Amino acid sequence: MLTEFIKQLYANTHWDWLAFIFGVAQVVLALKNKRINFGAGIISVSIYVYVFYNAGLFAESFLNFYYLVISIWGLIAWQKNNVTQKITHCTKQDYLVAACIFIVASILQYLILKTYTISTVPLADSLVSSMAWAGTWLLTKRKVQNWILLNLSNAFAIPLFMYKQLYLVAILYVVFFIIAIFGYIQWKKEAQ
Repeated sequence: MLTEFIKQLYANTHWDWLAFIFGVAQVVLALKNKRINFGAGIISVSIYVYVFYNAGLFAESFLNFYYLVISIWGLIAWQKNNVTQKITHCTKQDYLVAACIFIVASILQYLILKTYTISTVPLADSLVSSMAWAGTWLLTKRKVQNWILLNLSNAFAIPLFMYKQLYLVAILYVVFFIIAIFGYIQWKKEAQ
């Protein structure tokens, strides 16, 4: 497995590495509560739409398209009338909306993947991406709990990417996982 892992790292294209670098930059900038995180994210996710589609991870590909749209919206939402929004904790309504996003996205994506694609992992693909859908929505609202939900998604995504032999992406999600821990700690302090 280690040999295959190293072989896969060497087999990555410049586009794969570019997506990786901008993916790390996006999460580091989000950790630092910088609006430009969405700009770095736009570059990374645009490339990953294609990468995941080619790997047969159709929900992940669609998730990255969603990230593209939400990143554009995030650029706007994080800067209302040139006044930066504060980091806050989730309200009951935020939890309810996030739960609805997760449930509806999970069911719809699973049914679509199972019925209309050749996906070999429709349940895992739909659950991982749906958690990220909900977590990203909380990120755009600057809610501390976004880091928890995104990290749950990351934790399940890592073995999924390993299974699909997307080793560089798996490494990226390990980096995301680590950064999200620090993001949660830092944002929790800033919200108090």
